[in-house]
Amino acid sequence: MPVGLIALALGGFGIGLTEFVIMGLLPQVAADFHVTEATAGWLISGYALAVVVGALGLTAAVTRFERKPVLAVLMVLFIAGNLVSALAPDYSMMMAGRIIAALSHGAFFGIGAVVAASMVAPTKKAGAIAIMFTGLTAANVLGVPFGTMLGQAAGWRSTFWAITVIGVLALAGILALVPKTGSGAAAAGGLRGELRAFRSGQVWLSILVTILGYGGMFGAFTYIAFTLTEVTGFSATTVPWLLILFGVGLFIGNTVGGKAADKNVDRTLLVVLAVLVVVLVVFALTAGNQPVTIASMVLLGGFGFATVPGLQMRVMKYASSAPTLASGANIGAFNVGNALGAWMGGVTITAGLGYTSPIWAGAGITLLGLAVMAFAAAAARKHDADLPGTGGSTVPAVAAAETSTDLPVTEAAAVAR
Repeated sequence: MPVGLIALALGGFGIGLTEFVIMGLLPQVAADFHVTEATAGWLISGYALAVVVGALGLTAAVTRFERKPVLAVLMVLFIAGNLVSALAPDYSMMMAGRIIAALSHGAFFGIGAVVAASMVAPTKKAGAIAIMFTGLTAANVLGVPFGTMLGQAAGWRSTFWAITVIGVLALAGILALVPKTGSGAAAAGGLRGELRAFRSGQVWLSILVTILGYGGMFGAFTYIAFTLTEVTGFSATTVPWLLILFGVGLFIGNTVGGKAADKNVDRTLLVVLAVLVVVLVVFALTAGNQPVTIASMVLLGGFGFATVPGLQMRVMKYASSAPTLASGANIGAFNVGNALGAWMGGVTITAGLGYTSPIWAGAGITLLGLAVMAFAAAAARKHDADLPGTGGSTVPAVAAAETSTDLPVTEAAAVAR
């Protein structure tokens, strides 16, 4: 395994930690800045929306530059944002720090995926990308619960100081270990070539499924600390350990969901989204029962994150002209879903519907995602059946040309150049 992948994974770990650890610290942050739970939740929504801006705007702006220096600059932006958060004297500065850090998120993962693929042989590209995204999974399994415990023991600011240090280490690793690569513009025919991917209706449908499917899970998870303490009756010190169980579910879901999506992306997404709706409904109905809640936490993480590999693969599959910007756009879509889920949860809590209401809202959003996915899958099957010479194959034409990698043919060609 190329050592440069470790540096990329460490960067992913830090970014994932920044995004998710705030949930376990939300009660402390709200109390420190004297804001409501819903207002504190905007620190999550604001981050998510800024990721969208960075995923589209920054990725498009830097495609003509060498990728290694771009990754280094993005990591500097990440470090600066977390430093501002750690030092923030008030809520407004905390929000500013979250936004600054978030701008690097989508571009880092979108460009980092291409860099990771360029480090290995063509038959190992998908595995290399998976290693980079392992940092994001590890952030949920280990980083979030231990970051929450650190924040509870030494104050929430200590967690952001720790994340800043992780960013510095990742920056050093990128500079020392990641090999030089070409620019996105040279590989994909410039920004115009990247934008051609968005002519596909299936790309837009996939992005919408990402927003709704991931947003439903995130809506339930955003206010989970309040649900666990105020409804289920767990103590605040128990929350980090319950988040570890959620993280275990994420790890299992990411692994199993990726393998299943390799066989059939659409079928996997339909099944996982359907089960996720059921899990959310059961969780909302039984949130007062501690043993059932523990099981629900694991299942929520598992089925919630089992969608991620398939959603990313589906966008790249249909973005046949140039997948880099489309891949970044889907990273942005995940975070639009984050913002949607957090906002809906905040609205239901503010309306006085209780701390299980975000879970119900999440179930409704996920159900909409399932409906869109069913429509997209049916449209894809009809399109493929109408193509001459496909024999009614359910595999998109671009996917049929792929060999042993999850990346589109154009991605492999881009890396080869």
